[in-house]
Amino acid sequence: MESKIEIEDTESKENIAEGTDEVTTEEVTTEEVTTEEVTTEEVTTEEVTTEEVTTEEVITINEIDPEKNVVLKEEEIETKSKSQLIKVAGELRDRRNELNQEASRRAKLRDRLNAETRGRVDKAHSHRQERDQLNDLVQTKKDVRNKINQDASDLFKVLDNQNKSKSPQKEKSIEELKKEIEGLEFKQQTEVLTVGTERKLIEKIGGLKDKYTTQKKKIEDNRVSNEKKKEAENARGEASKLHKEMIQLADDAQAEHNTMIECYRDADLVRNEADEIHTKFIEAQEMADAHHEMFIKVQKVLRKVDKKDESSRHSAREAEREEAKREGQEIYERFKQGQSLDTEDLMKLQKAGLL
Repeated sequence: MESKIEIEDTESKENIAEGTDEVTTEEVTTEEVTTEEVTTEEVTTEEVTTEEVTTEEVITINEIDPEKNVVLKEEEIETKSKSQLIKVAGELRDRRNELNQEASRRAKLRDRLNAETRGRVDKAHSHRQERDQLNDLVQTKKDVRNKINQDASDLFKVLDNQNKSKSPQKEKSIEELKKEIEGLEFKQQTEVLTVGTERKLIEKIGGLKDKYTTQKKKIEDNRVSNEKKKEAENARGEASKLHKEMIQLADDAQAEHNTMIECYRDADLVRNEADEIHTKFIEAQEMADAHHEMFIKVQKVLRKVDKKDESSRHSAREAEREEAKREGQEIYERFKQGQSLDTEDLMKLQKAGLL
């Protein structure tokens, strides 16, 4: 039974984002790394070369150590100091990048296995087409052989019926009949016979001539029969030759079928391996996504802290300016009243914009 493998002709296109974010308190993009749904390709008609490509990159995937993951609950973010947040953001970023790199390696290996699966399935399809063509030739030759055998059988049957209809008694040969006729005619011509005797002689000569004609026709019929017999025997020989060719083609078709089945089995094995790698890819990508999402949340909190710090610094600067202005106004009033000013007083007036 022919093995059937359904092949989806959709190629994986995950974008494995390898983060290059620096842990800063500047605004960070909120675009998240998503895990695109992937279907493992199996199964569609060029033959795959078995020659090994020695320059092909060796892809090594590593087991993920959950102990290295950065575990941070969302409610813990608000309780940490700015320095602690910067540190944990760096840890989240670094771990995310490691996981993205591992996910990328796994996706690359999976895609390579998917390509190999497609190649093996294409090779199986090629053998299946060759098998079907050989089976078509077998059927064609079988039809021709059967027709030739039937025609030969019909001809042998006719010849057999002719042989059965032949008289079983011993008959004189045509040479014997001819010699006897010539002897009787010579007797008629050379001997003096009575009327009655001559009449009987003439009747006998006529009967022998009839037998001679019949025998001659039988010889001709036998010649034709022999030709037909030879024709039937040649047909049987041609049918036998076609039968041998048919058997060889059937053996070749079976060999192609067996190779096709083996290719399908190999494709199944590689496809299963690709499915396993795809599962591992999803594992790494989901971990990377989780770290990225938490990294974004920490960065947002850092931005809020920066804005709060900037607001506090702005308020302090405003208070300082108001104080300098008030103090400068007092010095200016003393100056107008005739009091002398020292260097420090002049600097305060300058700072307050009154000089």
